[in-house]
Amino acid sequence: MVIHRLALPLSAIAMVTAGLGCAHAQATPDPQTDEIAHTVRAGDTLEGLANAYLDNPRQWPLLQQRNKVADPRRLQPGSTVWIPVRLQPQASAQVEFVQGNATAQAPRGDAQPLAQGARLDEGTRLQVGPDSFVAVRLADGTLVRVQPQSDLQLRQLRRRGRAGSIQSVMEMRAGSVESSVTPSTDALRRFEIRTPRAVTSVRGTEFGVALAASGQATASVLEGTVAVQSRAEGALQPGADATLLARGQGLSVAPDGTLGAPRPLLAPPDLSTVPAQLHDLGLLAITVPATPGASAYVAQVARDAAMTQVLRSGRFADGQLRWAALDDGSYHLAVRAVDEAGIAGQPATRPITIKTRPVPPLYQQPAPGAVLPRVTGTLRCTEVPGARWYRIQVAASADFASPLLDEGRLSTCQLTLATLPLGNYFWRAATIAEPAGGAPDQGPFAPAQPFSVAQQPAALDLSSLQATDGDTIVRLHWPAQAGQRFRVQLAPDLEFKTITQDIQLDEPRWTSADGLAAGTYFVRIQVLDPSGLQSEFSPPRSIRVGTGLNTSSGLPLSTMGGEPVRRP
Repeated sequence: MVIHRLALPLSAIAMVTAGLGCAHAQATPDPQTDEIAHTVRAGDTLEGLANAYLDNPRQWPLLQQRNKVADPRRLQPGSTVWIPVRLQPQASAQVEFVQGNATAQAPRGDAQPLAQGARLDEGTRLQVGPDSFVAVRLADGTLVRVQPQSDLQLRQLRRRGRAGSIQSVMEMRAGSVESSVTPSTDALRRFEIRTPRAVTSVRGTEFGVALAASGQATASVLEGTVAVQSRAEGALQPGADATLLARGQGLSVAPDGTLGAPRPLLAPPDLSTVPAQLHDLGLLAITVPATPGASAYVAQVARDAAMTQVLRSGRFADGQLRWAALDDGSYHLAVRAVDEAGIAGQPATRPITIKTRPVPPLYQQPAPGAVLPRVTGTLRCTEVPGARWYRIQVAASADFASPLLDEGRLSTCQLTLATLPLGNYFWRAATIAEPAGGAPDQGPFAPAQPFSVAQQPAALDLSSLQATDGDTIVRLHWPAQAGQRFRVQLAPDLEFKTITQDIQLDEPRWTSADGLAAGTYFVRIQVLDPSGLQSEFSPPRSIRVGTGLNTSSGLPLSTMGGEPVRRP
């Protein structure tokens, strides 16, 4: 499979040609005048050429009329016969994948929503909206990936004769296109991406072309050899020489058409530190270490390793990649570093898995780094609606290589540390769901949190009922990325029909208001990222506000129905 990546806005000024041995194809603004130049060989006749190119030997008079040939059976070897592409049999394309908002408009029709499996005829105009993506398969197997905010017309879809190669021309009005072009030994095979001031033709290579808003164009080569030639006002500059780019090289083209010198592409970014499994809830957040020489990064997330089913894409000023969340599942990440000239470097790819559900509990106590008393110290976290069990682990190191405690079937999200010696530890918690008829499904652990166990001072002998304030205040904290803010909502009902509190926080922690009535509540959290993205509200967790009234054994005083006794 040959891959060609292109991103050419309307002001493009460079022609990039791959496969220098391919036949000449004249680029003109009117598709009705597109022609193929055939160099006559001994024995050629107009009837034979009409059969080879047009699949209709009876059309030889049209070739005679176009080329003003006196004797159709006696062609001069070495001369040129022009073959109008409009006379060739039409081919078609098919939509292989659609993500988001995209439309197709036939030459004499209205724009219609694009659907997977739809047939696209010559002249169809594709418009792809923001955060959207379309993959189109041509008749010869070539795959055209139309990127977000693109406007592309399938200007020409023709076949050379009955079994000859496909002649494809794409006309771009905006956006970017990536193409995987199938290899071919046909010297007359044609695949072009055009803009008003650029023609990019590809054959047997893997390369990319991009154009900044300033008018500066760039080219980068991943496989094969590419020739870049300057153009002006839609035509090649007289006497302009082509610059050849070998594998692993790129160059920039100034807005006036001046070609820069070839330079090595930046190395692939290091993705070894990207976790194989991501647990961020609400946002898809990936951090890539800095690549030497990089001024920006372009990245995509797709369902497949060939990046033909792209679900997320973007350009980022640094290695902090942020997208709207994706469903749990297996995906593929591709990242390229962009140098100061705007040239995209070598790609780095790796598979990733997203696993966010069932959501982990939120930690209630202890606070990070707090000290718990030996024997009676308790780890406590919120309940998660729909949970079957909770799993809590305690370890001496944050990597949990050798957990000291591992309780996987806790009916409530709490664990008493009765046997844990004095020392410093880490703990983490996860939710386990049990789908109907399915095996238990454990969600991701919440990030590890440190705590210590110390000897508890001697307790007072309180044989009667005590009133304390400790259970009347609930404190929550959760993991977060730097710079994120949060919206927290509290409600007495799981559907959040009645909102008790709705506040925004600058830190990933929340303390209930003093005087909040005792009872069970539900809390949910929304992430407000510095990028401007907002997550959906998290699935709710339940908390219980106590009364401060305890029995002589220290347990909350409750009614026969299990509800806390109200404060007077």
